Amino acid sequence: MIENAPRFLVQYALETVPRYTSYPPATGFHDGVGLQTWSDWMRRQPTGSNLSLYIHIPFCKSMCWYCGCHTTIPNRHDRIARYLDALDADIRRRAGYAPVGSRVTCIHFGGGSPDMLESAEFAHIMTRLREQFTITSDAEIAVELDPRGVTTELCTAMADHGVNRASLGVQDLSSEVQLLINRVQPRAMVEAAADRLRAAGIRAINMDMMYGLPAQSRERVIATATALAEMGADRISVFGYAHVPWFKKHQRAIPDSRLPGASERFEQMLAAAATLGDAGYDAIGFDHYARPDDPLAIAAAKGTLRRNFQGYTTDSCDLLIGLGASAISETPQGYVQTIADPVRYAEAVMSGADMLARGVERSPTEFATATRLADLLCRFETELAPTDNVDALAPLIADGLAQIESERLVVTALGRPYVRNIAARLDPALRLAENRHSTAV
Repeated sequence: MIENAPRFLVQYALETVPRYTSYPPATGFHDGVGLQTWSDWMRRQPTGSNLSLYIHIPFCKSMCWYCGCHTTIPNRHDRIARYLDALDADIRRRAGYAPVGSRVTCIHFGGGSPDMLESAEFAHIMTRLREQFTITSDAEIAVELDPRGVTTELCTAMADHGVNRASLGVQDLSSEVQLLINRVQPRAMVEAAADRLRAAGIRAINMDMMYGLPAQSRERVIATATALAEMGADRISVFGYAHVPWFKKHQRAIPDSRLPGASERFEQMLAAAATLGDAGYDAIGFDHYARPDDPLAIAAAKGTLRRNFQGYTTDSCDLLIGLGASAISETPQGYVQTIADPVRYAEAVMSGADMLARGVERSPTEFATATRLADLLCRFETELAPTDNVDALAPLIADGLAQIESERLVVTALGRPYVRNIAARLDPALRLAENRHSTAV
């Protein structure tokens, strides 16, 4: 074992804590926040704000058993067409709330799987966005893609309309694991998808992989991480599978008996980190990796790294507008989420009703907490506040996971896998509870 390598500490590894991609976390959203509240927040924003747009495409060709996203399997394409009519109306309606002089610096298409769109449909969305918003010439326009749906025609359409970054969901390259998660995509298929994207001019490629999947082993995680590095991914995200079959019923198709145990998950996580480090990637936060010349690694080195619902990012926007079913919008005053069900969302938009179903308002104190938690997760240190419960941090400090230096809380190398546990001790609203959040490791 490498000296000073992180250790498996079961009391923290099995603790259920938020991912802190938002604060307060989405588990605190309620139906007392809607369009009226959000429009009031938007009126308070300064002229010339930078905007980030998130576009949700909630459709997939088939269900992956591990999936935790808001998605559905359409039996006919006209279901997608009706949804896109509503999305078009939503874009036109909510662009009117944007602050005067605002500019879009980042657009992210998520899902589901945006490769479910036909080329003309993707082109129409981008045309509408450019009509309704001012998009900067250097805006990052990113798309999440299933390698199985990446066609040459779609790559060309995306590139023609400004897409300059794509993220491919890989997860694991073992055929046995792929069968157990209902996502069969051999390495050659992933390589072909990346080649098509690069040939079209989309050269910034992210890839996602997971640990903790059924039948996964340390060796299989190493093999997948090695393959992604060999394919030339600029960024690699390494996520731990969250098995919540009581919440996502399709996960019941994954047999509990095939899932690795907690200590095995931890070893898989460390194996991925070591493999990617040996391949020349910089560790970004606790679950991202990037080549040293990638903007994400540069932002981490400069201390400008940010965190949002997509994870670690260079997006420095003032405001986030989420468009489409289940999409979340953010202002300094709080968060609001659209109706999650695509049919109900479309009905609300087309009838002129409130499409924003739930959210949470945050106080200036909560905004300050959000800033400190983001510092901890992005830079592994943060300023301690007078109200922090230092006693709650004492066990983690005693275990060597963190230390206090000149009124600042600093996460040690041993503590980085447990940074979410440390963040939870600074969260005055959190009550550690089962079944509400994913395990820390």
